[in-house]
Amino acid sequence: MSTPVTASWTLPCSTDLELWYAERPEALAVAQARCGGCPQREACLAGALERREPWGVWGGRVLVDGEVVAHKRGRGRPRRVTAARVLSDA
Repeated sequence: MSTPVTASWTLPCSTDLELWYAERPEALAVAQARCGGCPQREACLAGALERREPWGVWGGRVLVDGEVVAHKRGRGRPRRVTAARVLSDA
């Protein structure tokens, strides 16, 4: 059961709207942190999944292509450095 929102409490996602749809993983981490104390967090995520939201931070979780992911990869190509190469340099 979620806690009702009162007039004296503002949802963290009601300001700085671009933050919730940011491309950079660092910015998404800020949005996730702001969700931390939100009493609507569970309802927010459930609603986003039900509506099949394609991306963004919903209920403190990151959605990519409509799926909850642990981390969003940054834009651009991944680095060519492989785990084996890193280990051999050590």
